[in-house]
Amino acid sequence: MTDTQRVDIGKQHPAAYKALIALSSEVAEAAVAAGLDPLLVELLRIRTSQINGCAFCLRMHTRDALKKGENPDRIAVLPGWEETGYFSETDRAALRLTEAITCVPDGHVSDEDYDAAAAVLTADQVSAIAWLATVMNAFNRVAITSRYPVGG
Repeated sequence: MTDTQRVDIGKQHPAAYKALIALSSEVAEAAVAAGLDPLLVELLRIRTSQINGCAFCLRMHTRDALKKGENPDRIAVLPGWEETGYFSETDRAALRLTEAITCVPDGHVSDEDYDAAAAVLTADQVSAIAWLATVMNAFNRVAITSRYPVGG
C-alpha cells in the first residue's frame, strides 16, 4: 500500500453513494422475501469481499454476521466451503453463483455454474443472489478505490 492520498468517492459523490446504499437495502429485502437466510446473505457478502480482497467490507460483514449469530467456524472455512460439511445445498448453490458472478473476468458466468444454482434455487433466489453479488462487488470497488482505512 502506498501513502498516496485517495479521493473518497462516496463522499465526493454522496448522491451516488446514497443510491448504492438504497439499492443494497432493496436487494437485502428482496433476498429475505425470496426466502434466503439473512446469515447466508452475510456469508455471500463476505465471500465476495474475500475474492476481491476488500478488507474494509470483510471486517464490516464479518462483524455483522457474528452479531446476527453466524457460526465463526463457517466464516473461518468460507474460502474452502466446497470441502466442508458446514453448508447446505442452498448455501452451496448461492456461494457457487456468487463466486461465478464475482469472477466474471475469469470466464463469465458459465452455463454449468448457472444451471447448478438454478437446479437448487428459485428464480427469485437466483435473481436476489445475482443482485447481492452485483451490489457487493460495487461496494468493494468503492472501498478499495478510496482505500477505506482498516486497523493500524
